[in-house]
Formats: sequence, C-alpha cells, structure tokens
Amino acid sequence: MTGRAVSVVVLLAVEAVLALLAVLVHSGFMAVYGRVADTAFEGLAWGLTAGPSGMALGPVAVVAVVGLVLSPRLWMRLTAVAIPVLMLLVMLAVTPLALGQKIGKYDSSPQCVIEGMDEPMASADRESQRAFDSIEHIGLYSGGGMSGVGGCSRGFAISEDVDVLQHYRSALPEAGWEVVEDDGRHLRAHHEGLAFEVMPCPGGGIVWAGSEDDPAYGQGIPGLAGTEICPHDL
Repeated sequence: MTGRAVSVVVLLAVEAVLALLAVLVHSGFMAVYGRVADTAFEGLAWGLTAGPSGMALGPVAVVAVVGLVLSPRLWMRLTAVAIPVLMLLVMLAVTPLALGQKIGKYDSSPQCVIEGMDEPMASADRESQRAFDSIEHIGLYSGGGMSGVGGCSRGFAISEDVDVLQHYRSALPEAGWEVVEDDGRHLRAHHEGLAFEVMPCPGGGIVWAGSEDDPAYGQGIPGLAGTEICPHDL
C-alpha cells in the first residue's frame, strides 16, 4: 500500500470517528432539547439546523471531500461518501429513541400539587388539580408553569396538526363544564365555582385552572399582568 493510500485510510478512520461523535452529540441534544411532538425526520431536520448536529456534520463532510479527492481506489472513494450518509441514517434512527427518553419525563395530564407547599397555596393547587382531573386532556406536560392562589397553569407539547380548541370544545361539556368564552384563540369554561382555560401556542398550548372569579394565567397577579402567556419551550 502506497503512502497516499495509507493517508487516505487514516482520513477514513478520522471521518468515521467524527461521524460517531456527531451521532452521540445529536442523540444527547435531542434527549434534552428535542421537541417531543416532532417526527423522526422533523427532529433530525431541527437538530441539523437549530442544534449542534449541523455543526458536527461539517467536519465529517470536509474530511469526506478530502478523502474523496485523494483516494486512489474506488472502495476508498465509496467509503468516504458512505460514512456521512450512514451517519445521517443513524441520526434519523436514534432521534425517536432520544425523544422517547425525554417523553418519559412528561405527564399525560397537568399536575399541580407540589409536596411541601404552604397554605393557602397548597389548597389552591388542590382545587386546580381537581379541575384538571375532571377533564380529558391531550398533549404531553413537562410540569413547567405557575401555581398558587392565582390558579395553576401548565404548558403542553403536541403536534401542530392537532386542533387543541376543538378537542376541548368536546371534552369540556362531556365532563360537565360550561364553555363561557370561545373566540378561536382561547377557550374558558366554568364548573362548580372553578374555571378552566386553554390557549394554543406554537408547538402545543397552555392550560389553566383556578377560581371562576380569577383571570387566567396569573394575569390578575401584580408583576404577571400583561406578561407573555405562551411558554418559550414546550
């Protein structure tokens, strides 16, 4: 084997190691920051454009081009091209696995009660939880949101093609709730002195439960009134 061929073999080995590292980076990123409502292809595309996966792909592509140009043999050129292709296929395969790890940390319904909470916040959280438990929910809940005497709100992630408001238009009356507001942007319902609101957001939505006398999402609490309602990360 000539010196040039040996150099190309070394380049191919470096390319393979970089590709493996890129897969590990992508998997770790998606397990922490991936959008749980994405498909495997959507998750891969998002990771390559918005995450470090695209930056990890760069060095692999550069080494592949160098190896392709310098390779004196056909199998070497084919290997140089095959490594990044295989890397993308493996990324596509591990994306749902990584998202599955993240989904395992989510709840299928909003949870408000927190151990060790002092009164009167603990009682308010229990009332909000009672409201949530009476309704059939959709989406995946990460637990982020506000809670306490102003009610409890929780954000949820769901596929963009799901009509969130339409679900609750059906689910609330079935659970005995009366829809009192529905303007196409949010929905509010009352039941036995409690109130429930839902608002679609990019990538999901946010729900709130509390007293029917309170404005939703803490908008009646000093310091929160007028703040943005939709969570930035669902």
